Amino acid sequence: MTKLLEKAFEEASRLPEVDQNALAKWVLDELHSERAWEKAFAESDDALEKLADEVRAWEKERNAIGATVRWRFNKNDARVKLQRHYFNLQN
Repeated sequence: MTKLLEKAFEEASRLPEVDQNALAKWVLDELHSERAWEKAFAESDDALEKLADEVRAWEKERNAIGATVRWRFNKNDARVKLQRHYFNLQN
């Protein structure tokens, strides 16, 4: 055990029992969550590679036919629609 972890446990041991239990539950939940994420990412390699292959094939096909993007609105329309999401410097 590292010195920092020993210090953390020493300070936690001075907390009331209810707080110690809450802290312990939080630490255990974090450890379990981390293991679950590691497992999920380890199992996702094949899926991510397949998705990347599909995107590369789609991109190659679109490039071959000279496909372009047809925007549904212009910059001014976007500013009007999204205005409420931005801070107004004039006020």
